[in-house]
Amino acid sequence: MTQNGDDATLVRRPGIPDLRTAPDEAEPAPPQDPQADQPLQELPQDRNQALLEAAKQVGALLKRKGHLFALAGSVAAYAHGGEKNMQHDVDFAIRPEDAEAVAATLHEAGLTVYTPPEDWLIKATCFGQPVDIIFELAHRPVGADMLERAEELPVDSVRMPVLAPTDLLWSLTAAFSEHHCDFGAALPIARALREKVDWERVRRECGDEPMPAAFFFLLERLNVI
Repeated sequence: MTQNGDDATLVRRPGIPDLRTAPDEAEPAPPQDPQADQPLQELPQDRNQALLEAAKQVGALLKRKGHLFALAGSVAAYAHGGEKNMQHDVDFAIRPEDAEAVAATLHEAGLTVYTPPEDWLIKATCFGQPVDIIFELAHRPVGADMLERAEELPVDSVRMPVLAPTDLLWSLTAAFSEHHCDFGAALPIARALREKVDWERVRRECGDEPMPAAFFFLLERLNVI
């Protein structure tokens, strides 16, 4: 999510273990050209597809262990039919009380897992891509009710719970502040999902905060809502 800190260090907090980093899964060796002795050059992987692969891997791990979770952020918007233009990481929402168990699941699977200074998420790395495991969205703890409203959708080829469109747009809009106000990242998502969103509920839950109000004004002027 865009509100995450960029730098992270290993710290200990109540409820979350002091996690050791584990190496990422080994990459397979490049295929050999049967017509030559030299290995073939691998083309660089598309960043959007790399994020999707990480989302699929982590989502499958969490499903297999029976964790209550939902895909969030720009990859969730894509799963709902938005553009394949993801941001810089993959986001999953979980309850605060599940953070330790989720971290253990990812660590046991060989993913790098660590705790940043922020006290509302843990971070992981999968296939070289950053993954944020978030238990507080827009300064509110993630609750079971939000996760139970999630819709099971295919993310590429893996079905998993995805935040409902209204919850997704609320999480993006309510996070706007004087220090984080990137309307350009949220506008394409709002456009793509506008018919699936209960905008009155999003307005109501954002209250009278000035930055969300400015975003609603922009959406109205652009005839998005």
